[in-house]
Amino acid sequence: MKIFIASDLHGSAYWAEKTTEKFRISGANQLILLGDIYNHGPRNPFPDEYAPIKAAETLNTVADKIIAVQGNCDAEVDQMISSFPFVKEEILTLNGRRLFFTHGHVHGKDNVPQWLRNGDVMFYGHSHVSEIVNVNGVTCVNVGSASLPKDGKHAYCILTDNSVVVYDFDGNAVCKTAL
Repeated sequence: MKIFIASDLHGSAYWAEKTTEKFRISGANQLILLGDIYNHGPRNPFPDEYAPIKAAETLNTVADKIIAVQGNCDAEVDQMISSFPFVKEEILTLNGRRLFFTHGHVHGKDNVPQWLRNGDVMFYGHSHVSEIVNVNGVTCVNVGSASLPKDGKHAYCILTDNSVVVYDFDGNAVCKTAL
């Protein structure tokens, strides 16, 4: 299994295209978007090629492969331009461990849900800074931001059966961990 994970596109048609392109090249069978897909947010600058409808058109080309988690900048109206549903959070299982996908404005490394246990993995974005940390046995993966990184690294994540790697869009590993 291979899952491609990205977060915080914030309406950038440019980064929606780059994300979709990297997803297709990766050979992943699933694209999980961790929220803040179309709206730039009141505290953020406009990202490259801010065009939410164009971003939606690009993402809709792979709609059958997308799980979209709702972020704090996403609204119900975003569903009107998307051919894929938005969910509040998502939980998948892999080799006996739970994989928890959330945006990060509620749950993150500083607020790990109590129901996650040793060996589980939580994926989120929101802060726009890529990192992987272990909190009481739970691997916390912040995939950063595709369009508006605060650490200077436009990033996405690849999850496989035995590893998690956050990459920049030049293909360099930013952080990684074995599972």
